[in-house]
Amino acid sequence: MAVTPPALPRSFRELSGTQRKAFFAAWLGYLLDGFDFILITLVLTEIASEFNLGLGQAATLVSAAFVSRWLGGLVLGAIGDRYGRKPAMILAIIAFSVGSALCGFAWSYWSLFAFRTVVGIGMAGEYGSSATYVMESWPTTMRNRATGFLLSAYPIGTVLAALCYRVIVPEGGWRWLFYVGIIPIALALYLRRSLPEAEQWQAEVGDRKDVTTSSVLFAGNRRYLNAGLAALIALALVPLFSQRAGGLWPLLVLVVVAGFVAFAVQLAGRSWPVVIAIMLTVFCAFLYSWPIQSLLPTYLKTVLHYDAGQVSTALTWAGLGYAAGSCVAGIVADRLGTRRTYVLGLLISLVFVFPVFALPAGNVLALWVLLFLLQATSSGISGLLPKYIGDHFPTRLRAAGLGFSYNVGALGGAVAPLAGASIAASIGGLGAALTVLAASLTVVVALIIGFDLPARLGRALGAEPAPVPDDRSTHA
Repeated sequence: MAVTPPALPRSFRELSGTQRKAFFAAWLGYLLDGFDFILITLVLTEIASEFNLGLGQAATLVSAAFVSRWLGGLVLGAIGDRYGRKPAMILAIIAFSVGSALCGFAWSYWSLFAFRTVVGIGMAGEYGSSATYVMESWPTTMRNRATGFLLSAYPIGTVLAALCYRVIVPEGGWRWLFYVGIIPIALALYLRRSLPEAEQWQAEVGDRKDVTTSSVLFAGNRRYLNAGLAALIALALVPLFSQRAGGLWPLLVLVVVAGFVAFAVQLAGRSWPVVIAIMLTVFCAFLYSWPIQSLLPTYLKTVLHYDAGQVSTALTWAGLGYAAGSCVAGIVADRLGTRRTYVLGLLISLVFVFPVFALPAGNVLALWVLLFLLQATSSGISGLLPKYIGDHFPTRLRAAGLGFSYNVGALGGAVAPLAGASIAASIGGLGAALTVLAASLTVVVALIIGFDLPARLGRALGAEPAPVPDDRSTHA
């Protein structure tokens, strides 16, 4: 007599205590990640004043963290694939906490730039390890909700950062805002003692040493070659994103692209174009969302002339919209499918882009509401990105595959503030520049995901099938 398998959980209350504990620990880690990472955007004007920087050069300090994110995603992802998601999360939390605290001791532009790269390594590792940890701890029926709910932590972290800015900076100065960033290390100690490992990783990889990205990237003499390649990419990225490349920028871009392709070929074999397509998707996603996230405080202070309290309130509404949108996206996507929900959210966000930056100063309430709705539908929908990307990789490669492809694509976040400042100088206004970038790149991302470009490439190349079926069908 056949035995009917138990039904998979479909709601949060049906999860086990261990699964809930895993989620809340990862959620808190990602909240603190968002807190530490966003601090620089809140005090760009103060830092520019102290170090005598222009807006364009100050914006490169936001970009500095993106210079190192790809490396953090690759190395900490490889650690997560080889030794487990839990130790990778702990290392990531320590990295972004220490990097943030060091920013408070910066004595020059270049010291602050260097400390921001440490934050970037930790942030990249936290994103990849937390996302894979939660997905592999939750049932397949709830994985859109797993990543959507998880990524709601990031904007909550930005809201807390905005509140701290309102309280700390007017009285103590911008440096004290970074000193607070050391607090997440306490969470790392808690995770080390009490967090279980992801069930799917334990079942499919566990103690095996020969099947993960660690064995691919760091075995034998390859580790030295890849270390040299990583150093070469970093040396090319620093002048590019500190705006000191001069006439060498085309050559440096070529070096960076060739280096990323070399790592993608090692990571994915003949299906490396799939990884490149994912990077392109994420790059465009950052170009539509990060100009707003990174330059919104500057826009509010310099164009609309709002004070610290008003800026903090605006960022609070924007962050709450981001968080709410991530949660709603996860719930809807578990019924409608990841891609369908993603594209729908992007198209709806276009309704709010133009009104946000057309409002003149003084329309405070309308601006807060519009920011909430814009971030809910544009940035909030990116809560589905880990699920969308993770479906293209098997468990043994998922942490490094997701971490590397996402964080190379996240270089769009390094380009975004520079592009925003450059376009603003060309067309005569920061608000117009943010509108152009957000609207145009939103359409591009909707087309890439709507036509499922990475998966189409994968099928054409006969790539290894995704470990979790693409959930394009509607669940009952």
